[in-house]
Amino acid sequence: MRSVIANRAISLAVLVVAVAAAAGLSMWKHTVTLAANAPQPQRHSAPVNTVLRGCPAPGLAGAPASRVALIAGPDAGGSGRAVVSRIGDATGTPLASLAKPGALTVTDVHPAAARGRGKTPAPAPAPTGQPAVTTPAAGGVVIQASGAMARGLAAEQVLPGGKISARCGDPGTDFWFLSPGAFSIAHIQLYLMNVASQPAAVDVQAYTDAGPLQGSPDTGVAVAPHSMVTQSLGKMLRGTRMVALNVRTSVGQVVAAVEETTGRARSGAWLPGSAAPGTRIVIPGMPPTAGTRQLFITVPGTHDAHITLSAVTDKGSYHPTGGAGLDIPGGSVVQVSLSSLSGLFGALQISSSVPVTASLMMRGGPNGTPGVFSAAVPALQQQGVVAVNETGGGAASSLVLSAPWRGARVRVTEIGSGGAQAAPGSVVAVPAHRSVLQQLSTPSGERRGSAFAVVILPLPGSGPVYAGRVVMSSGRGGSLQSILPVSSALTVVPLPGVQGALVTAGR
Repeated sequence: MRSVIANRAISLAVLVVAVAAAAGLSMWKHTVTLAANAPQPQRHSAPVNTVLRGCPAPGLAGAPASRVALIAGPDAGGSGRAVVSRIGDATGTPLASLAKPGALTVTDVHPAAARGRGKTPAPAPAPTGQPAVTTPAAGGVVIQASGAMARGLAAEQVLPGGKISARCGDPGTDFWFLSPGAFSIAHIQLYLMNVASQPAAVDVQAYTDAGPLQGSPDTGVAVAPHSMVTQSLGKMLRGTRMVALNVRTSVGQVVAAVEETTGRARSGAWLPGSAAPGTRIVIPGMPPTAGTRQLFITVPGTHDAHITLSAVTDKGSYHPTGGAGLDIPGGSVVQVSLSSLSGLFGALQISSSVPVTASLMMRGGPNGTPGVFSAAVPALQQQGVVAVNETGGGAASSLVLSAPWRGARVRVTEIGSGGAQAAPGSVVAVPAHRSVLQQLSTPSGERRGSAFAVVILPLPGSGPVYAGRVVMSSGRGGSLQSILPVSSALTVVPLPGVQGALVTAGR
């Protein structure tokens, strides 16, 4: 009898719980279903649809006229547009409005008029503890690209004379620049561009040959939306023989750039940004020119670094003289002279016990530049694009392709201003632990000496490959003009996988 009563009680309890649950769910406006680890169709990537770039040099007040070169990936499908305009000029007529992926466009940018009836903008008062004065800068160009014109986009600022170019930067929160210090450089100028609609605040940390810069850090530099400011860092870095600048934002994003000028020249060298510190980094684009290579390495942490250098050349990889083992104190920068690499082309691989980053300076460049720089970059993903190359008219462009580990295969395609290209492009094999020098040529149908773009496409199964574009004066014993470490020009971005889902359906 007791068991019967117990069973009836349990049944009644179950009925009550079921009714209560039904009543509770009926109060919701939506039916809710929980699915844990349910198989769902997943997209592993999505096309790039929006890109912002900032170019600080074009249009600077008081500087010579310059240009902006731009090309979107030739295989980008669909429609899109890229608008080139002066920063802060939202209502004015754009400098260019482009809608043809795969065609190189070069836009002239004349110097901007300085604000205040031709006078130089007044410096902003330095906040307490800020050693460098901030000055609003008249000039700079912003590129806004959407749709197909954003996929595989490459943009460069082409400086006076057309031989030297620097990459237009992406907005970010963390940048590294390494170079000689103010002891030998007359002017070290930091440019901060805010191409977004939100304000940004920037901190600048300097590491030197004597360790982290003593005194108050350069913090809280305000950059208003759609504006550019500049800082002269000569006084802040006075007496330093080598320097690593870490530019970080505490609020928002900026495009950061550094120009170094020797003597009284009107323009100098724009430093390539170095990759984020890591325990294994690669500097590509070492040219086949004579002269000692000057390596700058910084160890931003507090732990000392044990470093090994490997030169990746056409003859194979080996430890250059002086690179078999280096010990560098934490929080410092060192300069290493590599005279044994004179005349050798390739890349420099750096292995370290703690994260480091680095740049490489070679002899060359026009008057006013301390040298020609390359910097650590990641291996190419999807493709690399260089917007401006020239062959003829006293210049010769080439690619230095390096495979530090496994062998690599890439397709190299030159593209002219009208989109004409050498089809289907040349396939270049780079043996493991070696480098290859690939000469570039003007596409058929283009006038010799005119600018053209180059696309570097790693082929399926290729090992990691690094690239640097080198421009030299043509003829025997040509001098080095510029190096551009090649960054990836993405057409798609990866998406994280989904392990579970919360699905809502119907009212």
